[in-house]
Amino acid sequence: MTAGLQLGVIGSLALSVASSVAIVICNKALISTLGFPFATTLTSWHLMVTYCTLHVAQRLHFFEPKAIDGHTVILFGFLNGTSIGLLNLSLGFNSIGFYQMTKLAIIPFTVLLETIFLNKRFSETIKLSLMVLLLGVGIASVTDLELNLLGSVLSGLAIATTCVGQILTNTIQKKLKVSSTQLLYQSAPYQAAILFATGPFVDRLLTNRSVFAHKYTTPVVGFIILSCLIAVSVNFSTFLVIGTTSPVTYQVLGHLKTCLVLSFGYTLLHDPFTMKNILGILVAIFGMALYSFFSVRESKKKSTNDALPVSQQQQ
Repeated sequence: MTAGLQLGVIGSLALSVASSVAIVICNKALISTLGFPFATTLTSWHLMVTYCTLHVAQRLHFFEPKAIDGHTVILFGFLNGTSIGLLNLSLGFNSIGFYQMTKLAIIPFTVLLETIFLNKRFSETIKLSLMVLLLGVGIASVTDLELNLLGSVLSGLAIATTCVGQILTNTIQKKLKVSSTQLLYQSAPYQAAILFATGPFVDRLLTNRSVFAHKYTTPVVGFIILSCLIAVSVNFSTFLVIGTTSPVTYQVLGHLKTCLVLSFGYTLLHDPFTMKNILGILVAIFGMALYSFFSVRESKKKSTNDALPVSQQQQ
């Protein structure tokens, strides 16, 4: 991996972490403090603003759009939009603990799918580091585990669509040689469309309130605008990270964000924090450090092998 590419990866990871933590804090204020609980509809607005921003950027020649097969981009857009809706429904119909377990299950299922369908191999050291990471996040964030049939089905569908969507994000960028910006620009309208159409229904189901009947005060509108602006960075960095690294690395990064959000919640918002949370975060950070170390080591080893003549590789 060249120095320039390494800097690009580090930059995309940093942008993803910073923007994701920022939007969680903003949305927590919007939902908890200002009483705007319509998360799915809000996500559709995020995607519409993202598309409009990218459209302006394209018109100003910040990037060149690239045509992608219509069926591919429509399927991809609807799949990602459905994934977001199912994750929200999973949260609504399950306990917080079971929802956290759903998010934790995405990594092993992604590894399984990439192994079966893409013939990707994960070393024992990588698998071990992922197990340590998942154990730490589980200790830090999973509380109760209440099971119900509908919630379990929704969680299973959420895991499947999320895994496939993130694998496709990586595969489409590499196979079709499109950038993260080009793919997001093409797919955002379809993601926004499915959430815009289903969001009010999903939110009504989860909150028993209508997004159309909500009282939009100046602070609420202000935080909605701020949330949408931050979401442009979140959506862009998501595609960028998955394209430059892998779906598994993106999920590892997601759990780092979980630990940071828990820490920020305690520090800034005075959320309850126990020794169990602290222990879990420390174990998770250790797992992330192991994953980073082994990933970099294997990447360097692969680069060295690729640079050697075939005759030397076979010795």
